[in-house]
Amino acid sequence: MKNYVITIARGFGSGGREVASMLADQLGIHSYEHRILTLAANLSGRDEQDFVDIDEKLRGSYIQSELHRLQKRMLPHPERTDFKSDDRLYEFEAKIIRSLAETESCIIVGKAADYVLKDRDNVLSVYVEAPRRFTRKMVMSRMNVDEREADDLITRTDKYRAEYYKYYTGGNYWTNVVNYDLTLNSERFGLPKCVEMIRQALIVKLGDKLDPEVLSTITKTGE
Repeated sequence: MKNYVITIARGFGSGGREVASMLADQLGIHSYEHRILTLAANLSGRDEQDFVDIDEKLRGSYIQSELHRLQKRMLPHPERTDFKSDDRLYEFEAKIIRSLAETESCIIVGKAADYVLKDRDNVLSVYVEAPRRFTRKMVMSRMNVDEREADDLITRTDKYRAEYYKYYTGGNYWTNVVNYDLTLNSERFGLPKCVEMIRQALIVKLGDKLDPEVLSTITKTGE
């Protein structure tokens, strides 16, 4: 196979998004998170009569060009409201994720991507978490908030993510370790070592399936 996908689910403040960004830079691939939501929202707002045209575009290079055109969000994005389902929006998110998995090597953060791609053989799924003492400090530092607000943001965001995952996976649990190939405690290992462990896990799981040139790129990254 010529392309692979790494999905990263993460607790808020665990550094999972930063791990994804660092890993993407090392591997020379794209990391997608909120740009998927933005593009899905744009597409789901179109009229029903446009759906045939949209579906056709989702099978080509349209996805990549549109995602790359969108601005990448650099700051953490906490959820401040309760989860409300939007099946049409999720349908487009899932289509975008599947299209990416078919066409390019990339990292997809969140969006229950591990579930969407669970039947594909070119995927490594990862969950990154850390104790509250670690996530609290991370959120306080990155968002310039006090301890109380950091705790509130972590609780609200993780609750939202858990409900999102449960709804769209038909009752599965976001924190269930059997959903993932690899689960990492970012406090114990630190973000750089989490990056290294994911890269090694990618080689172990997919190394014998990847084209030699692709595998060589991944292997040389750690040298």
